[in-house]
Amino acid sequence: MKNFIYLLLAASFMALSLSSCGSRETGELVGALDRPDWKGVQPYGMVYVPPGTAHVGNSDQDISGTFIQRPKAITINGFFMDDTEITNNEYRQFLNWVRDSIAHDMMGDFDQNGNIDWAMDLDYADETLADLYLEERFAGKRQLNTNLYEYTYKEADWGAAANAGRNDRNGMSDYVSNKTINVYPDTLVWVRDFAYSYNEPMARRYFSHPAYDEYPIVGIDWHMARAFSYWRTSLWNKYNETAIENFRLPTEYEFEYAARGGKENAPYPWGGPYIRNTKGCLLANFKPGRGNYPDDGGAYTVAADAYYPNDYGLYNMAGNVAEWTITQFNENAGSFIHDFNPDIRYNASEDDPIALKRKVIRGGSWKDVSFYLQNGTRTFEYQDTTKSYVGFRNVTSYTGRSINDF
Repeated sequence: MKNFIYLLLAASFMALSLSSCGSRETGELVGALDRPDWKGVQPYGMVYVPPGTAHVGNSDQDISGTFIQRPKAITINGFFMDDTEITNNEYRQFLNWVRDSIAHDMMGDFDQNGNIDWAMDLDYADETLADLYLEERFAGKRQLNTNLYEYTYKEADWGAAANAGRNDRNGMSDYVSNKTINVYPDTLVWVRDFAYSYNEPMARRYFSHPAYDEYPIVGIDWHMARAFSYWRTSLWNKYNETAIENFRLPTEYEFEYAARGGKENAPYPWGGPYIRNTKGCLLANFKPGRGNYPDDGGAYTVAADAYYPNDYGLYNMAGNVAEWTITQFNENAGSFIHDFNPDIRYNASEDDPIALKRKVIRGGSWKDVSFYLQNGTRTFEYQDTTKSYVGFRNVTSYTGRSINDF
């Protein structure tokens, strides 16, 4: 029994000695000892898209299309992607934050450091906040003053910073700028996009009514989508000590790679080559035939998690709404893009020619024919335009080699 006690004490002493080695210098090269543990983090509502190689490009014998999307083998790093498009209710969380920040500013709710004191209660019936609403009511209901919904986010020009070289002693500070935009969704897109078509009910209710909470947000331009991404990153950093890569829009080839779901040369996210399953059911929300819109289950958009996901667990990578990417649109991009994480960036200013304001959208929408649903089809919208058929989802690059390391 004594021998057992001695062995137990010796083992305890050895464990104590070993543990103390991690908290003090030993004269050995062991690395910095104050680093936090890292086991990987998967943000809520996102799925992991593993790194890999894919052949991108048109999936059919579209001769003219090959000039816009040349077949090419690419490699993509792993990343997390929202399993659905950003919904009305998810975007409303962003707008509520903007509204509350404006209200706190009106009420003078600041702490000693001049920052907003979020612990202060808000009473939206208070007359001090009357400017949040328009003076005139419509059908007895107060109308929001949407002109106040402005948000300032930061943009970093990494290309310019890289070109400056190592001798720039100010670092990234010279290449970060502020951009302030109105982030309230353009609800009038439902009327503006379709001449001689009765869509006023959608303009009145699509964003505001709870029936559409889980439907994809539309009426968002490229800048608004980027503002949301910046706010989402700030929200994460506020409540999480563990930092992850910034939330952002996907590159167009990240989107195509994810849409393929690991299926090589598949024309659609579900595989293909058909847009109906063996029971004759349509597999996405688009414009079937000559315009039988409800034939697929939805005359307009549908819930963001409608239909079956692809093999990566991503919903509606084809149809429902087309989606913004971060990438600038160039017809001949396939001729010169790199085969490793390919992407082209250009943040056009208001004074730039309109051709430089084109951003790639992918996936096709509820009002498009099936050609635009194909994984290899690329088209564009202008960065400052809003549409009733364009939304977005976020990605964040995986930090590390692979999720399988853990």
